[in-house]
Amino acid sequence: MTNNSASSARLAPPVGGFQEIDGRRIFVHRSGSGGPAVVFLPGASAVGLDYFGVQQGVSQFTTAVVYDRGGTGYSDPLPLPRTAAAVATELHELLRAQNITAPYVLAAHSLGAFYAHRFAQLYPQEVAGLVWLDGLHRDWDDFMPPTASLAAAERMAPGPDRLEQMRSALHEIRTTLLADYPAHVREPLIEAKVSDEWMRAGIAERTMLTDIATELRAGPSIPDVPVVALTVVGTDPAQQSHDMNDAKTRMDAALVSAVSHGEQRILSDTLHHRLCFDRPDAVVQAIRDVVDRTARP
Repeated sequence: MTNNSASSARLAPPVGGFQEIDGRRIFVHRSGSGGPAVVFLPGASAVGLDYFGVQQGVSQFTTAVVYDRGGTGYSDPLPLPRTAAAVATELHELLRAQNITAPYVLAAHSLGAFYAHRFAQLYPQEVAGLVWLDGLHRDWDDFMPPTASLAAAERMAPGPDRLEQMRSALHEIRTTLLADYPAHVREPLIEAKVSDEWMRAGIAERTMLTDIATELRAGPSIPDVPVVALTVVGTDPAQQSHDMNDAKTRMDAALVSAVSHGEQRILSDTLHHRLCFDRPDAVVQAIRDVVDRTARP
């Protein structure tokens, strides 16, 4: 399916709704009750409803929130990429407008971890805990081999021709990943994910990684709150290398050792983009454990 920007901009989300922030509509879907609320921060090319399955698990014990950053998913278009501060400020305004009480547990996947870190820098008193879902780090380049640097990732972004070639393969992958989702959520989401606008947004968000890492290094480390990091070291012949998995393991170990209550859990039976689909049990358990630890003195 090929959608132009005009048609995909009018796509209606199958669940959830919109909150107006600065004259723009931001997609948000909340489920469950109680606190601290858990907020999912999607990776690049991901949207809030990619985390619908784990959201449903988390909503059994607390409020769970998924949303789409401005310029991505069902939210209104915006020029991309954006600074981490712009993304974090938008999320802060969204949570306030939705009357979702702070502090929050931020569950951040991939690129979303950059934005979670910036949120914690700007609003440290409003972060109760962090769940790092194979997340990016501001010190990524200090650990990774040069071939896996942030600059290298920026250069690997596919062009329009390559995107068109990828469309049917991506449709197939999404159909597999979302197989267990309810049909009313699954079908429109699969179609929207391969629209021109959504695919372009996913690529655009990857074009400022080194700048965002620099932005984060100018501020403090993550606050001393409970942290669980899920480190994915499954073997993907096309993307992963042993060196990269070793680097990720050391990087996440450094992250959790910097706080009083940090824990690393290594998962070898899934891949980076499949984490929340293959191992929702591990994701939900990590979130539950952080939520429980925030209640302890």
